[in-house]
Amino acid sequence: MKRTFLYAFGKIYVQWFLKHIIRCEINQSDHMPKQGKVIVCCNHVSISDPVRLAFTQRRQIFFMSKAELFDNKFLNCLLSSLGAFPVQRGKGDKGALNRAGELLDEGKAIGLFIEGTRSKTGQLLQPKAGAAMLAYMHHAPVLPCCITAKGGGVPKLFHKCKVSFGQVIPPEELGIEEGTGAEFRSASRRIMKEIVQLRERDLEAFEKKAG
Repeated sequence: MKRTFLYAFGKIYVQWFLKHIIRCEINQSDHMPKQGKVIVCCNHVSISDPVRLAFTQRRQIFFMSKAELFDNKFLNCLLSSLGAFPVQRGKGDKGALNRAGELLDEGKAIGLFIEGTRSKTGQLLQPKAGAAMLAYMHHAPVLPCCITAKGGGVPKLFHKCKVSFGQVIPPEELGIEEGTGAEFRSASRRIMKEIVQLRERDLEAFEKKAG
């Protein structure tokens, strides 16, 4: 799948430098399908999370990012060149959902932070229904992912955290039949359960290594 020019440039010429600052241990990155539509659902603990996820894959992940970032002309140009697109948080942004759907229908991987906002403590927040809705509407599989720092807090620069992927969840396993709000919320909790399990496993690995 073709990547945007700036994204490809960054993978070749910038990643080698940033990986010493934004350090991460990558687990089960091969769970990402090599091609075809997929929704990468991750927790959100740092503004550098998209960079960490980009480190894990050869495929480009097109991120849904908060609209406020695009108010700045320079950031708008930069983020758009990297494949990101804006979303008005908490407003049921149809434009963002339509853009995400277009990318999925083109066979691309999109990245969504399922909590809808960044956790200031590192603790997991309640999931939003957008990812489940997109999975249902575009018959797209979901790839759970979790970013975990030692102690479960917010990742720090120069400190290694873990980026772990779960098994792909086919859309038919999300239990959505009628496309109701209740079904979307239930499916979101199903995705979040996988993220919780990844986090608990990685926290335990940190503790064993420290002991």
